[in-house]
Amino acid sequence: MAAPPVPRDGVVRLFRDRGGRNGKTVTVIHGLPERGPALLARLSEMKRLCGAGGTLKDGVLEIQGDHRERLAARLRALGYTVKLAGGSTTTRLPSGGGPQGGLP
Repeated sequence: MAAPPVPRDGVVRLFRDRGGRNGKTVTVIHGLPERGPALLARLSEMKRLCGAGGTLKDGVLEIQGDHRERLAARLRALGYTVKLAGGSTTTRLPSGGGPQGGLP
């Protein structure tokens, strides 16, 4: 089943997605108003910020890895209204970590 279309309401939406990528996570950025070379420049800036690869597909930016929080902070600083979507924003401790993990 296809995902519902993203509304064009001036809100930049950041999704975490793994579908069709062999289980690898990407951060998907919908709703940026830039087009053409300006959008490519924005992609380059976001890739540098995250230290990750990425691509532009049909006006949507895809950055390798889950970088929603970092990207949201940068986009807000640039004046965009940002909404996080598509998954939890909580961070899990690696196994063995935390109070019950047995680490000294």
